[in-house]
Amino acid sequence: MENMRSVYMPSFNEDEFCLVTFGHSVTYPGHTYGPATRSYYLIHYILSGKGTFKANQRTYKLHAGQGFLIEPNNQTVYSSDIDDPWTYIWVAVGGRQAKRLVDSLGLSQDNPIFSCSLENGQKLEECVTEMLENNNFSLADIYYRWGLLFKFVSVIATAQKEFMPKSDVNDYVSHMMNYIHTHIEEPITVPDVADYVNLTRCYATTIFTKYTGMSPKDYIQNCRLTKARHMLESSSLTIAGIAYSCGFKQSESFIKAFRKRYDISPGEYRKKFFKRGRQVTGVSG
Repeated sequence: MENMRSVYMPSFNEDEFCLVTFGHSVTYPGHTYGPATRSYYLIHYILSGKGTFKANQRTYKLHAGQGFLIEPNNQTVYSSDIDDPWTYIWVAVGGRQAKRLVDSLGLSQDNPIFSCSLENGQKLEECVTEMLENNNFSLADIYYRWGLLFKFVSVIATAQKEFMPKSDVNDYVSHMMNYIHTHIEEPITVPDVADYVNLTRCYATTIFTKYTGMSPKDYIQNCRLTKARHMLESSSLTIAGIAYSCGFKQSESFIKAFRKRYDISPGEYRKKFFKRGRQVTGVSG
């Protein structure tokens, strides 16, 4: 059993984005919910006490200051501790853009747990409390709850950044850079790089940009063009051959990117480089 305050909002699957439900629950010892599945994304945050969360054949022992994500169509079970039952809040979102929002937090059913400081935990509780106090269906209240929802999400985003150990972030970035260097001759994309380190594209881009000063996309392009320039200087491959060797699908896209970066076409660059080389050789001879 549980002492619960909650609100369910009318929503439709075809909506771009919608707030489905939110609430606050003081559970009794051993209270269990599930096995159950949802049709929306559900985020819980534990205010006090302990409990367990089971998903994807994994069991997580959780406590105050932690939260967990439930993705749509995934069967989960969560139970309050016998000796120290938990109190938690929750927010659920649906619609076509809901996945994008959740992905941006670096959360998934494979990585469903997050942590918050006491200060940020209080902010999450305040968001849900204000949602419960403004639960009418007037246009003003609807917009106000949306604002609270995005504040709720921003607090989690801040917490994810705070609780990601710096060494772990650097390891992720190092692995991504190594993958790019190793596969630069292939038509790799940012999703390929993110998948390699098991991160969402959005989160991989965020930490990569923070620690390198450029996005993964720009870094890939920079590596390709640097390799291409060296090949123009040291090989007799055709422009098309160099483009293919540097991961460009078409020579036209390579030529366009090279000209944009160096303000000269690959062919002109090669001629200019070898002409300069002959001049230097002639002088020294």
